[in-house]
This record gives sequence, C-alpha cells and structure tokens, in this order.
Amino acid sequence: MTPPCDLLIHHALLLTLEPGAAPLASGYVAIAGGRILAVGPCDPGRPLPPAREELDATGLLVMPGLVNTHCHAPMVWFRGRADDLTLQDWLTRVIFPAEARWLTPQRVFLGAQLAAAELIRAGVTTVADGYFHEKEVRRAFSLAGLRTVAAQGVVDFPAPGVPDPKDNLRVAREFMDSGRDFPAGLTVSTLFAHSPYTCGPKTLTAAKDLTRERNLPFFIHLAETKAEVEECRRQTGLTPARWLDGLGLLDEHTVAVHAVWLEPEEVELLAARGVKVSHCPASNCKLAAGTAPVPELLAAGVTVGLGTDGAASHNRLDLWSDMSLAARLHKVRRLDPTVLPAPQLVVLATREAAKVLGLEHLVGTLTPGKAADLICLDLQQPHLTPLYDPFSHLVYAAGAADVRHVMVNGRFLMRHRRLLTLDWPELAARVRSEAQELAAFAPRLASGPDCL
Repeated sequence: MTPPCDLLIHHALLLTLEPGAAPLASGYVAIAGGRILAVGPCDPGRPLPPAREELDATGLLVMPGLVNTHCHAPMVWFRGRADDLTLQDWLTRVIFPAEARWLTPQRVFLGAQLAAAELIRAGVTTVADGYFHEKEVRRAFSLAGLRTVAAQGVVDFPAPGVPDPKDNLRVAREFMDSGRDFPAGLTVSTLFAHSPYTCGPKTLTAAKDLTRERNLPFFIHLAETKAEVEECRRQTGLTPARWLDGLGLLDEHTVAVHAVWLEPEEVELLAARGVKVSHCPASNCKLAAGTAPVPELLAAGVTVGLGTDGAASHNRLDLWSDMSLAARLHKVRRLDPTVLPAPQLVVLATREAAKVLGLEHLVGTLTPGKAADLICLDLQQPHLTPLYDPFSHLVYAAGAADVRHVMVNGRFLMRHRRLLTLDWPELAARVRSEAQELAAFAPRLASGPDCL
C-alpha cells in the first residue's frame, strides 16, 4: 500500500507552469517531506493519493509561489518619505542620510519582518534581497519561513554596519561564510555590489571574485538611469555594461538589476555572457528612470525575472502590480498590444525568475521532486468572475488580496489569510512606535500641500 503523503491539495484550478503545460481545471498536488510528490488531474474514476491531511481547493487557483528577483526589504521604513524625486535627490537627500544616521541592526531586523509580512501576504515565496546589516534581513526572513537569496550590500563609502569602507569586502566575506549555518536551499548568502558609480573597479572585481569562487549569484544595479550612463561614459569612455564587461564581471552568475539604458549591442552582449536581468518596472516608472528593453532582451535569449525593488521607490512589495504594469508598459512603449502576453508575464514572475536566481532546480514550477513552494488564490471574487483564461486574470485582474494560502518547503506561512510565522499585531505596534522617531528625524522631502 502506498504510504500517505503529508498533505493533499485537491480539486484546484492548477497551473504547474511547466513548459507547454496547460492549466488543469481540477487538479491535485501531493506533498511529502517538504517536496512535491505528485501532480495530476482529479479523475472521478481514479482515487486520489492517500494523505494525512487534505485541503479541498475547490474555487481556488493553485500555482507556484512568486519569485521576487530584487528587493531592499528594510526600506519599508522609508515608504512614503521620498516620493516624487529624481533618483539622485532620492538617494542623496533622503535615503543615504537616513540609512547612515538612523538605521541600526535592530531596525533592519524589524523592517525585514515587516517586509516579510507584506511579501507573504502577496504570495511571494522566494526573495532576492540586497542591503546593509544583511545578517538581520537573513535572520528575519528565515524566521518568517521565506526562501531567500540574501546579499550583503557593498559600496565604497561609509555604510550602515561598515563605517570604514575599507572593511566592505571583509564584512561581505564574513556574511557569506556565516550563511553556512542556514538550511541549504532555503537561504543563499551572497553579495550585492551596489553599482558602478558607488563601487570602484578594485571593489567590483574583488566582490565578483568572492561570489565566483563560491559559485553564487552576483547582484549589481546596471544602467538604471540615463545620467548614470553619461557619467560612466565621461569617466571611463565606456557605458556601464561595457565597463563591467571589461572588468570581467559579466557572466552567467551576474544579475543585472534594472538594465534600462542598454544599447542594442549591449543587449546582445548580455545574452552572449549569459547575464540575467531583474526587471523592476514600477520602481523604474516612479523614479522616471526609463523603460528597460525587456522584449529585446527576451528575443536575444536573456533570462529575465520580475522584481519589486524596495518599498521606498515602489511603495509596495507586490509582484502582481509589477506583472500588470510590465504587460501594459511594454505594449505602449512598442505600440504593440501583442508584446509580453499574460502567460509570459506569469512565467517571468515564477519559472524564469527562479532561473535568474539559480534556483530553477528547486522552485518556479509545480514539478514532482521540487520544493513545495506554492500559493492558492481565491477565485470567488467579483473581479475574477467569470473566468475564461486564468493567465489573463492573474496579470490584469488579480492582486495580493486574492492570495489565501502560502506555503514554502511544505510549510504553511499563511493560511486563510492569517500569517502563521509572524505575530502581526505585535509587529505592527513595534513598527509604528519606531516610525515616530524616523518621522521626526527625516522630514518628508516630496510634494506636499503647497502642490495642491
């Protein structure tokens, strides 16, 4: 007799997102030991696999959890404190001063917990995060149960936790080494070199060497704004992409974040080097950075995944909004409504995003043998009724509030919209208390009543 699985989710509208797989109108997922044991249709003529626990998913859509390829989780503290500014003013007048003078390890941990609550409720099960005091982000996400690629931030000026920039790579190396204490697969510890304009060539090459010798992803902001490209060309005679390539930084383990201002030849260069791209449409729009050439990148064979960026420049850690915006943004940019159809956007937030992070062997599809990272959406909503095409609804109609259950590695992080790994009332009270001090410390630099 077949031993029972731990959990059987059945009678769901099931999207496995395996290449070429059609939705199952009534399907099941069997889970055992944190892994997907079996996936299939609910056939009235055949019994379902035996299970110790069952979840009747009638009226629910079950799919892989969303994968956020770029986040600065603790920046939830600065949500709404730096709106309607240029990137340069946003960084130099608000973000960098506030980070340098107000952030502490404890506040980074608390902010990461707040971000984790938002991410889980939005159906995000895997997060790539890059920040300072990243040990605290890693600890917060681990306690919350999220799958995490945590990257210690590296810059060539004093930063939170690294008052002397000469120590930036030592701190990064210690962070990466300490990551061995975390469960393999659930937490990856690497580094994030902020950008070519905040890191010199020695720092960039040494940082890349640290990740290369460990076979880990290397994250860097690349060609986010036109001004960045012009300044790099003025200083080096090259664009940021060509500059990094000359330093030997572009390869299959490099994740270029934003990649907005790329010339056609640079799109081909990234493809030839195997570079992955994190596309952050909402942040790019809000900071007026521009529109990344995503259709061109995809046509060239570049692997692209979606990212939220931080809540200071996006205001939400909600990949549903990024899917919806990306679909519309690139259509209007190309004046072509057929560009980036809905199924492709869903894949960019799941299967392809997992490839960006080097986790495609674990997550991104509901495949037997992979980790049981999945989400269930409630379809019994006015804005999701009637349902003809689930991909259309996911991109153009669904939102974070429709996520009902969230599971990572076979463990429920949220069930019936209730967070199970975080005490939300206590967390919210602590955040609001700390935020009063931040409000007094950092006056809001943005549009106010004088603009009305």
